Amino acid sequence: MTFSILAQDLGNGAMGGAAATGALCVGGWVLRGDSRAGMTASQGAAPSTLWGEDALERMRAGQSAAQAVADVTAPDGGRDWRQLAALDRAGTTACHSGARNTDWKGALIAPGLVVSGNLLAGADVLVALRDAFLGAGGSLAARLVAALQAAEAAGGDTRGLQSAALLVVSDDAAPLDLRVDWAEDPITALQELHRRSQSGDYAAWLPCVPTRNDPERANVCA
Repeated sequence: MTFSILAQDLGNGAMGGAAATGALCVGGWVLRGDSRAGMTASQGAAPSTLWGEDALERMRAGQSAAQAVADVTAPDGGRDWRQLAALDRAGTTACHSGARNTDWKGALIAPGLVVSGNLLAGADVLVALRDAFLGAGGSLAARLVAALQAAEAAGGDTRGLQSAALLVVSDDAAPLDLRVDWAEDPITALQELHRRSQSGDYAAWLPCVPTRNDPERANVCA
């Protein structure tokens, strides 16, 4: 019932994810990220937010994306109803797609990139999601939003869309965590929210807040 993308900026190491679905509140359900660990997207017919959080914890402890996905999914008796993608700090990726999720379902992997989904119009949705990201210019966040737009144009979620979300984490910047929990055109709303976040007083304030690499930052904008 969801399509998502996790990707690493190969230039600066930032990691990001984006997702859209035909249900409410995709950001709260699907995306998790920590610049110390990686990114996860936990989705499916009966999604487990615990899966995404547990996989992040394992990657923070040094496991690869593949190890984390395997260890989190294997003992879960409901794993056939769930899907979990992961991206670690080294840029390696993995995905579990439970067999009882609704077709079309699956995942595609490229260096520093994993796209996954279920209840999709077809395999072309994930091809469009991957190819649009790889072909887009601009910031990591802008490329992720462009990828969502291409996936929707390719058929997207068979029910249409109700929500969309974007999450970008980096050691050198504050997290970018944008969520459209319901809208008639959630990807367009997400694109506009992202545009607003990159301009005006909000964008001017962002360099003032702490980051992983500068956790004691204060008053630099005074």
